[in-house]
Amino acid sequence: MSQDIDILSHITASFAALRDAEKKVAELIYDDIDFVTEASISEIAARAGVSDATVTRFARAVGCHNVRDLKTRLTRALAAGRRFIQEADPADGPLAVYEIATQTLAVNRDLMAQADIAGAVERLDGARQILVFGAGGGSSMLAQEMQFRLVRLGYAISAYPQTLLPRMVASTLDPEDVVVVLSVTGYTPEMVESARIARQYGAQVVAITASGSPLAETADVVLPVVSRETDFIYHPSASRYAMLAAIDVLALELATRHRDRSRDKLRRLKITLDAHRGGDNRQPLGD
Repeated sequence: MSQDIDILSHITASFAALRDAEKKVAELIYDDIDFVTEASISEIAARAGVSDATVTRFARAVGCHNVRDLKTRLTRALAAGRRFIQEADPADGPLAVYEIATQTLAVNRDLMAQADIAGAVERLDGARQILVFGAGGGSSMLAQEMQFRLVRLGYAISAYPQTLLPRMVASTLDPEDVVVVLSVTGYTPEMVESARIARQYGAQVVAITASGSPLAETADVVLPVVSRETDFIYHPSASRYAMLAAIDVLALELATRHRDRSRDKLRRLKITLDAHRGGDNRQPLGD
């Protein structure tokens, strides 16, 4: 069995096929995984009410080489975070989505107030072209969002929400180009490596990411974001709000830097959209 397979999911899937005695070992793991990862075979057997041989047979039945391998895999499952194993108290209903978003924005507002927004805007405004890299659910979507925000202001910008393509594109860049790299954690290898390649060819890198991360250390300018994930894992990650706010800050600063040009382009965009869809003059621009 691959080391990447989640052992708890595999035990659950195999449970019906286990012998009755082996099921007792599985139930002990569900009840007290911490004990099983630390205990000896004899201690596990005694606690489950089975023989030592049953514990060994159970380990093999769920795809492990031996009990030691089983305990290693259980430890790895624990390392992913206890909140992914044990049930947490639920948030207070659907309104918790709005409260968590508000808290996330408040924390990141203070961080953004200390960030080098001017340095990021200066680089973006003077770029021959802007490229946005993002990988994963939130960053991929927000890479395209940044493209939508800036293209309407007249900037030459392209989004690359993949993993391999950013590396390829980064190797074609020149010193007049600017790359914006999105990564909440700053540890995604493809994003860190793409930023390093871009820097090697002289391009400027603006990172919207966690301070002190490998990506932050690679960038010329960092707009820091912080994500405080709760133990209630069913709530979608609130980090998206922080990153979206940072993108909106950049779009606003760039728009107001060239007010006349921005006003002309936004008016032209509005006229084109009104001719296509109709509606009143307060409809959003292309959203």
